[in-house]
Amino acid sequence: MNRLAHHQGIHKFFMALGLALSFSKPVMKHLVHIVDALTTKGFSGTLTDLHHWSFHPNHRTTLSHFFTKSPWNEERLLDKLQEWILRRIERLAKREKHPLFVSIDDTICQKTKPSSRAAHAIQGCDGHDSHKDHQSVWGHSLVWLMVHTMTQAFPFAFRLYDKAAGTSKGGLAIEMLSSLKVKPDLSVSVLMDSWHPSKELIEACLKKGFHVIAMLKTNRILYPKGIAVQAKQFARYLEPHDTRLVTVGQERYRVYRYEGAPGGLDDAVVLLTWKADLR
Repeated sequence: MNRLAHHQGIHKFFMALGLALSFSKPVMKHLVHIVDALTTKGFSGTLTDLHHWSFHPNHRTTLSHFFTKSPWNEERLLDKLQEWILRRIERLAKREKHPLFVSIDDTICQKTKPSSRAAHAIQGCDGHDSHKDHQSVWGHSLVWLMVHTMTQAFPFAFRLYDKAAGTSKGGLAIEMLSSLKVKPDLSVSVLMDSWHPSKELIEACLKKGFHVIAMLKTNRILYPKGIAVQAKQFARYLEPHDTRLVTVGQERYRVYRYEGAPGGLDDAVVLLTWKADLR
């Protein structure tokens, strides 16, 4: 009975998205079981698990047929879900009187590397540099975009990075940003780490009226007084009286504010920060 009630809740959410106007009853039934399995502890991503953990009443081959041959529009489902996410996150941002945040990052779904004698390797897999492992690992690389406020976060979009396709990770991020249609009265800040802030991606954010907050690599070129110098080298010349002392929780930091044109950008504010007791 608990399982049935759980399915009814998922179905009710799909109805709220307006999917009944786009998908048939059999498709809706499959989607309910798929979401149920995906959110069940122990699910490992296989079709067998999908069938088992969702208590699907039909044979497992029915799901296989659904994924390979059923005429349902995945993009339509994603559009409806993104529309619901944006409206919800916009209401939260207005209620909390905080900006709407957009995070861009990438991750690797690591797989077992096939032997040289394997007849069929997993499609789309390749070697990717792992920031966490500090080496190349085998698997799928995903670029994803998340929208959030100070209290809630929702996954919004993702793209599979394929080296052979020729589109960079920054290009995939720009594609996903194009589908982010936020109301003009909301302040939006895009967050990214030091691997992503390319000139093209930052300009794409600025064209949409979004602010950009990003980490910079320590070898990024700055131009204090017109002299090109790496950020880490420039920081060595700064004295305590050049900085401001900032307290965050129990920690104190030295902060230097630089405004200029780093790495080909017309203008940006760069904050150089380090713990006060390190120097």
